Amino acid sequence: MKNPFGSFKRAAAIGAITLAAASLQPIAAQAAGSDPSPTVVGGTPAAQGEFPFMVRLSMGCGGSLYAKDIVLTAAHCVDGSGDNTSITATAGVVDLESSDAVSVKSTKVLQAPGYNGTGKDWALIKLEKPIDLPTLNIAKSDAFNNGDFTIAGWGADKEGGDQQRYLLKASVPFVDDATCKGAYPGLVENEELCAGLVDEGGVDTCQGDSGGPMFRKDDSDQWVQVGIVSWGEGCARPKFPGVYTEVSNFAADIEKAASEL
Repeated sequence: MKNPFGSFKRAAAIGAITLAAASLQPIAAQAAGSDPSPTVVGGTPAAQGEFPFMVRLSMGCGGSLYAKDIVLTAAHCVDGSGDNTSITATAGVVDLESSDAVSVKSTKVLQAPGYNGTGKDWALIKLEKPIDLPTLNIAKSDAFNNGDFTIAGWGADKEGGDQQRYLLKASVPFVDDATCKGAYPGLVENEELCAGLVDEGGVDTCQGDSGGPMFRKDDSDQWVQVGIVSWGEGCARPKFPGVYTEVSNFAADIEKAASEL
């Protein structure tokens, strides 16, 4: 999905998905291999159970367990709101082909009200039954919109690559709005935030990582989600950081929507 200013959303094309689930890695999509490999864009393999809230969605996106029966993902990963039983959420494993994978069908989707392709890039997916795994808290203020963030997903290991079998992880630093607007003049401040190695590039999310969480530790040493993988110019290019939905700005809206699902 193209984004204004020549950038694109980071959802994977359905035809690129060759596995029931993909592996974690920075914002790119890559071909699946038989073994975990740190060949994603700056990523390394995640350990089993390290990020138990991670979810792989069958349309080629990532997500996180907001509640045991609700997945938080990106608005551009879904097609509007309403009843929807076509999405399968896979969780509980880093290897999507593992026999321990838990797969649950969707029942409803709620796309962010007012979403039109720019900003407001969040959505909720209601599952037909709970997944008995830890959930990921969302940031309710911008206090954690700084420092280094963790990104993870089953997307590509390089720009234009294929989807992965194993979950990969990486760390990216916060990029302030003024710097990010130098790359993306259309950045929607307060609705989007940026992260990445601006000067050298080399670490990023990519196609297939859309909808997945960007997170860090809070003051209690617990994971808290500060962003949702949204879009960017290419993958891990110098001068072009990744763009993420600023979760804290929508925390009240997400809570309200979840209570109504």
